[in-house]
Amino acid sequence: MFELSDKGRGVRKMFDTIAPRYDLLNRLLSFGIDRRWRRYAVSQLQVPIDGRVLDIATGTCDVALEIAERTDSSVRIVGEDFTQGMLVQGQKKLDQSPLGSRIMLVNAPCEAIPHPDCSFDAITIAFGIRNVVEREQGLQEMLRVLKPGGRAVILEFSNPQSRLFRSLYHFYFRQLLPSIGGLFSQRSAYQYLPDSVLEFPVQEDFISMMSAAGFVRARHTDLTLGIATVYVGDKD
Repeated sequence: MFELSDKGRGVRKMFDTIAPRYDLLNRLLSFGIDRRWRRYAVSQLQVPIDGRVLDIATGTCDVALEIAERTDSSVRIVGEDFTQGMLVQGQKKLDQSPLGSRIMLVNAPCEAIPHPDCSFDAITIAFGIRNVVEREQGLQEMLRVLKPGGRAVILEFSNPQSRLFRSLYHFYFRQLLPSIGGLFSQRSAYQYLPDSVLEFPVQEDFISMMSAAGFVRARHTDLTLGIATVYVGDKD
């Protein structure tokens, strides 16, 4: 049975703490652009009639609801997150949405997905893969539960390629964002965010990780001058 590391338990506790303010701060700190990024990521899916989709690190269910809105009413979605506090907030959102009945929530980590092999036609994970401590194992689990011909779409923060824009971005990300976040929530959580992004592999290295896990035709698209990146990988 998989057990979270000390780091993993710390990350889970942090997200439990900030869950009530998570949506507000996402919109505030990204100037609302995060919604556009999520819509683009979901647009990369190919979900058949009666298909099943797994949204890992579902948080407050923004991506799960976007999937429900953009797919046939026969499609069923599982939202999975290892943080109970985020799922509580997500369920509140589902209860208020006419699409919520199509989404089931599960409390589990990416490294131990509690579903049989070849269960899903598509998988998404938005702003969550950098929080997966055993990242290689998480990618292997994603591939395991995908059906042959299925697709994984991963949305994550990245570092802009332009030197000038990267300098401005890092100033905001490392100096201003923790201070603003600290006014509404836990400052350390919004210090963790830039630290975790800067530690995340560059695009080409993460593509190599996806390929090593068994994904084929792995590719990426940078968004908003490289602030975020969408990675796509398929299963043969």
